[in-house]
Amino acid sequence: MAVLTEEQTMLRDAAKSWVAEKSPVTALRKVRDSGADHAFDPAAWREIAEMGWAGILIPENYGGSGLGYLTLGLVLEETGRTLTASPLLSTAVATSALLLAGNDTQKETWLPKFAEGKAIGTIAVDEGAHHAPEKISLKATKDGSGYKLSGKKSFVADGSAADLIVVAARTGGKPGDANGVTLFLVPGNAAGLTREKLKTVDSRGHANLAFKDVSVGADAVLGSVDQGGAVLESILDRARAAIAAEMLGAAAQSFDVTLDYLKTRVQFGQVIGTFQALQHRAAKMFTDLELTRSCVEAALNAIDKNANDVAALCSLAKAHASDTWHLVSNEMVQMHGGIGMTDAHDAGLYLKRARVAEAAFGGASYHRDRYARLMGY
Repeated sequence: MAVLTEEQTMLRDAAKSWVAEKSPVTALRKVRDSGADHAFDPAAWREIAEMGWAGILIPENYGGSGLGYLTLGLVLEETGRTLTASPLLSTAVATSALLLAGNDTQKETWLPKFAEGKAIGTIAVDEGAHHAPEKISLKATKDGSGYKLSGKKSFVADGSAADLIVVAARTGGKPGDANGVTLFLVPGNAAGLTREKLKTVDSRGHANLAFKDVSVGADAVLGSVDQGGAVLESILDRARAAIAAEMLGAAAQSFDVTLDYLKTRVQFGQVIGTFQALQHRAAKMFTDLELTRSCVEAALNAIDKNANDVAALCSLAKAHASDTWHLVSNEMVQMHGGIGMTDAHDAGLYLKRARVAEAAFGGASYHRDRYARLMGY
């Protein structure tokens, strides 16, 4: 476990208290059952912003605290424990894009709004059923001094609520080419943009986006024209490490709930936790969780230190987080028996969120393959 500063410890403890009091799993159920437009509680989002969480990555001169990715990961781990639905992660990804490639005007326009929770950001990359950032085909054609965007993006996190969408488009080459990708900042209310809200198993605010001749000015280009591929990977790596932190928290909570059940459930005249077969399965989960924690913290620390192995560590973290939570969420349902199969119990909510989070920004197999390539295999 990473050695935390006093400030990080205080923030983590504050997050732990807040999610327990203000955003338990029952809050997700309430939002789900209410059919809320954006699949999160706006009041909870305001509180998150007021506590400064939305500004953790944002430098002080733009209204944030500049505490870095490990600190953000500590907060996301706690929100993951209670399946808190909020645009915190999506906005952090958009923040990362601006920090990595934004010019002064773009940063001054959006970062203070993100820090205050007055704007929500997200990134739109994938266009098919699987994560494949190299297969971008959404076209951005020159139109005077600006561009027109046409195409589709699928399964965009918080896509129906976002005020700013970082869109990966193709200004040159063909799908699969490394060059020819450009990033654009597109307002959520842009003319020609259609947002289709999706009903997903994890009860979150995903959306499919359709761009029909969406006009943006030259000032909407994030970074360099045709050279956005490398920056996009850096942005996605930050997203992968961040969601891995959330997944770690949710998996840890799934394990804790299951362990408590093993210690109290009596069957055949014995507490089921005394059965050796279940002890072995619990030990497997515990060791996998500890390994995942090491991987996630290593990735977040590497980003903060701008290390040269960020990409490999982020893929390692996402792969382990995906595998671990897949295992633990399955075991949570199985070890709870019949009650674990019902909606009345929280086990199903953790399993459903696990499956969506596994696929986000690349699943375990995607990142095992990417890690192998990065390591020269």
